[in-house]
Amino acid sequence: MKAMVLFMHAAIESGPLELRELPDPQPGPGEVLLRVHCCAICRTDLHVIEGELPRQKLPIIPGHQIVGTVLALGPDCSHLKPGQRIGVAWLRKTCGQCEYCRSGRENLCDQQRFTGYHADGGYAELALVPEEFAYEIPAPFSDTEAAPLLCAGIIGYRALRRCNLPPGGKLALYGFGSSAHIVIQLALHRGCEVFVATRGEKHRELARQLGACWVGENPAELPVKVDSAIIFAPVGTLVPPALEKLKKGGTLAIAGIYLTDVPPLNYEQHLFYERDLRCVTANTRQDGRELLQEAARIPIRPQVSTYPLEQANRALQDLKADRISGTGVLVLQ
Repeated sequence: MKAMVLFMHAAIESGPLELRELPDPQPGPGEVLLRVHCCAICRTDLHVIEGELPRQKLPIIPGHQIVGTVLALGPDCSHLKPGQRIGVAWLRKTCGQCEYCRSGRENLCDQQRFTGYHADGGYAELALVPEEFAYEIPAPFSDTEAAPLLCAGIIGYRALRRCNLPPGGKLALYGFGSSAHIVIQLALHRGCEVFVATRGEKHRELARQLGACWVGENPAELPVKVDSAIIFAPVGTLVPPALEKLKKGGTLAIAGIYLTDVPPLNYEQHLFYERDLRCVTANTRQDGRELLQEAARIPIRPQVSTYPLEQANRALQDLKADRISGTGVLVLQ
């Protein structure tokens, strides 16, 4: 199979992903082999490639928003069938036995493993996934529409839950990339008002098109205080101004897997009056199932820009430089 492989952590500008011909993987017990149709790119892929996360497997095939069809089933698979369309997300495996797994918080399992980080992902013609961690893709979505839902959508959905947005409330989004452009559709469908602060005119224009009631570049210019907020940009300096714009009792959720250092906070200015600061850690499979169901009902329509697999470096360079509106998706020929 063809795959884009990372052999050494490096800045994406150097083009570290190499196109290689590799042996086809074979499914083990409980695993599914799928032919990859497409794989959405993600800032987490950048953090993996550039070594900003603790370093794990090398060489590695990145990618964790995969849509494809089942080619073969390993021993002990019980419910998927060849030819069925499935999705693969970031969360790949948990122990199933610890206090977190047994209490519906498998995203906190100490033994969790992730696609495109601990095991090869979707920047390839073929991929493996444990059957229990594959998602059935609802019929309303095309392959390229479904792919961004498998991380951008799932993480955005969990962040929306974590920020405690009340019905009809006011929500601020800081950064307007792949996750945020899905979250705004969820929030507006629930009758909420959305305010967006983000760099880059392309992102601001997309936020306007999708229905934000205020869009700007400077977080300090947000015209109202909000019930809830989500920071999607990996920028720790956004935390103090985002807290300042919360109403009493409001909640700020930080959605990223990586964040630069947060400046010192002033208790009275930023946290008093029961303002909450929360983070988002990966997702549970239940998050994924609920998001796909709600997205199909609305229906959500992610905006995508497609690239051939061989241009994965360029796609990620465009992502890093904020040249993509919505989500970049690698498409297999």
